[in-house]
Amino acid sequence: MTAPFTRSAFSRRAFIGTAGVTATALALPGTAPAHAAAKTPKAALSPFPLSDVTLLDSPFRANMTRTCAYLKFVDPDRLLHTFRLNVGLPSSVEPCGGWEAPNVQLRGHSTGHLLSALAQAHANTGDDAYAAKGRYIVGELAECQAAAPAAGFGEGYLSAFEEAVFDQMEAGGHPWAPYYTLHKIMAGLLDQYRLSGDAQALTVLKGMAAWAGTRTGKLSRERMQAVLRVEFGGMNDVLAELYQVTRDPRHLETARRFDHEEIYGPLAERRDALDGYHANTQIPKIVGAVREYEATGDTRYRAIAAFFWDTVVHDHSYVIGGNSNNELFGPPGEIVSRLGSDTCENCNSYNMLKLSRLLFMHDPGESAYMDHYEWTLLNQMLGEQDPGSEHGFVTYYTGLFPGSQREGKGGLGAAPGSYSSDYDNFSCDHGTGMETHTKFADSIYFRSGNALYVNLFIPSEVTWAERGVRLRQETGYPHSDTTRLTVTDGSSRFALKIRIPGWLDARGRRPRIRVNGAAVPVQARPGGYATIERRWRRGDAIEVSMPMAPVWRKAPDNPCVQAVTVGPVVLAGQYGDRDLNAFPEIDPRSLRPAGPLRYAAKADGADVSLKPFAEVQHEHYTVYWATPAPKRKPQLLAHFPLRDGGLADATGHWPDATLATGASWTEGAVTLDGATGHVVLPPGLLSGLDTLTAALWVRLETLTNNVRVFDLGFNRQTYFAVIARTGAAKARFTMKITGMDGEDIADAGSALPTGAWAHVAVTAGNGTAALYIDGVPAGRNDALVMNPVVLGATTHNYLGRSQDTRNPNLHGRVAGFRLYNHVLTAAEIAELHAQRPF
Repeated sequence: MTAPFTRSAFSRRAFIGTAGVTATALALPGTAPAHAAAKTPKAALSPFPLSDVTLLDSPFRANMTRTCAYLKFVDPDRLLHTFRLNVGLPSSVEPCGGWEAPNVQLRGHSTGHLLSALAQAHANTGDDAYAAKGRYIVGELAECQAAAPAAGFGEGYLSAFEEAVFDQMEAGGHPWAPYYTLHKIMAGLLDQYRLSGDAQALTVLKGMAAWAGTRTGKLSRERMQAVLRVEFGGMNDVLAELYQVTRDPRHLETARRFDHEEIYGPLAERRDALDGYHANTQIPKIVGAVREYEATGDTRYRAIAAFFWDTVVHDHSYVIGGNSNNELFGPPGEIVSRLGSDTCENCNSYNMLKLSRLLFMHDPGESAYMDHYEWTLLNQMLGEQDPGSEHGFVTYYTGLFPGSQREGKGGLGAAPGSYSSDYDNFSCDHGTGMETHTKFADSIYFRSGNALYVNLFIPSEVTWAERGVRLRQETGYPHSDTTRLTVTDGSSRFALKIRIPGWLDARGRRPRIRVNGAAVPVQARPGGYATIERRWRRGDAIEVSMPMAPVWRKAPDNPCVQAVTVGPVVLAGQYGDRDLNAFPEIDPRSLRPAGPLRYAAKADGADVSLKPFAEVQHEHYTVYWATPAPKRKPQLLAHFPLRDGGLADATGHWPDATLATGASWTEGAVTLDGATGHVVLPPGLLSGLDTLTAALWVRLETLTNNVRVFDLGFNRQTYFAVIARTGAAKARFTMKITGMDGEDIADAGSALPTGAWAHVAVTAGNGTAALYIDGVPAGRNDALVMNPVVLGATTHNYLGRSQDTRNPNLHGRVAGFRLYNHVLTAAEIAELHAQRPF
């Protein structure tokens, strides 16, 4: 489900808009050649320093408290161990495990995350213990950097692994992300300088940047672009930001060497070419593009970043705001056809929030960027942390296939009953988790001239020193629909701009705004900011109420699979220790309130409780549900005779079929060559079908295991297919959706014949599937796990080809494909067979 909706008839202000679908594309800056702008742009908004914002009691503060306990607990010398050994300095402490183990290539990255988290915690709380630990780590890293030349490394080199790794990469190798690790260290040093005032951190960082400049400056453009195929994090981001701090043009020159044109090129042309790419490899590059726009004024960078954000949010994101399955982007719009326990890597959302924040600061006219920020923060990031862990352990993925549960990353250590551990995990998400849960205060409020922006409804206080005022925000949001802002100190005239969430439009609701108890005449459209300008005095109070109601949101690839939200909150069904292997079938009309943000419903004929997804911990859950298929009269939905050169659908409902290379006409039927030939049927055939019949005539000239007679689906894990012969020498009907354990099958007693025409038909629905060969029942399954309605608007519908390109194509002829929206009887199947066209 594209975070939560599609582009149809919306302006970008309605990012969280009407039931079923997400906002239209943002109005993007035009693509321009390099250096299109004469001067560097200044962001329209500025964040308040973390020291000026205080979190009050709330789940956000509770999460931060747990993470801060870990920051004080963790032993920096154990993380410094591999840095010291790498340059020949002594260290006898116990090594870390997980991705910081001495034999893991990514070692060192967590030290960078720790430096950032310590700096943020210090800035937000004022507790010098965080700054002291940060200064100690920076000082020790400086010693390691100073020892690098004597160890045979380049001047300025700083890492927990040898520099030879970069030689391997430049020679065409693919080591595990060496520049990615350096980026984390560099970003941590920059945060120590910016947020904790550690001048030594800037010195060390400039040394690393000079090393990177020297190293990359020796490479041709072609070789550098090849190097960029190995994950490099946000090297362009940190180097461009370092340029903004120092104004040293060498850092900007190095930053631009990390412009990855394989990714940037299509985005600059406004093309979505993300399918198959590792998601979190790409997102930091785009964050860097915004920094490069700020540094250069080149509007191409901004266009790349804005189009990427728009594309990922609307075409590649799930209902909780996160993206990727198995860490990869899929084809645009394929959401519930790509679910699993490895959906929504949390690092992706950590970086998407960075991108949303930066873009919003340049384009604050609408709320779409901050709507996405809030949605993802509330539904994914807040819930990634285990509230039962003293040290704030986080998950790696947020699985979304029904029956998923929050759990640790496979192969990495986790404390008993939790998601991570003190010293035996150190995944990338362990690192970004340290940062996420120490910077909740950085985006609640922004400022611009005489305006104060209220972006997030989180209990907090903000001090606007330049205006001499302090505001306090008190709210139970999202459990309450109201937030209250009170001027607690000072007096000043300014404009208070309050975000009016786009999700209000889903039910046509409008906010209620009162100042000192009286309604105020103010434009307050969902997806924008309500502006109240006046002289504010101590004691003034603003109350904003945002009515919430359940909204069922349809998946873009299957309108019969839906999620339910209330305001900005995704609800999850609680399944305790019960593992699921299919989408629970729910009647949306059965949903009823059971308390604040608590609901009950009927699913699979039984009662189920629902509550905010972020609050579901240590149990199985689902956020996606199968809803009833639309009622239709029984009919023939599609009929492709495939005779005498004709590719049209005889019902007139669908576009023509097409022949792929290797398919031709022979004796009035389509002949497939067994290599590349197949027939492509139009997309969307199975949408909304909870019962169906599919039938086809086929003549096999040769027979190879795993040849598909037809295969209607999305990918090699989501399909409705007939196999001519399995490895067990039987014809088989098979049906599956991504994330499901196993598959639903109905086997015949033998394989399909060769050298003669055969009629193959499948019926499925009401818990039963039947396979017919030549009008006679050949296989049956009366215990289907999945309802065919969850297959959805299949995009890849083939005759003679599998979704899995590793399987062979059919060698023979096909004709007469029919699809019905109901289950034909055995007699009706026999009658179809009797209408033999050959």
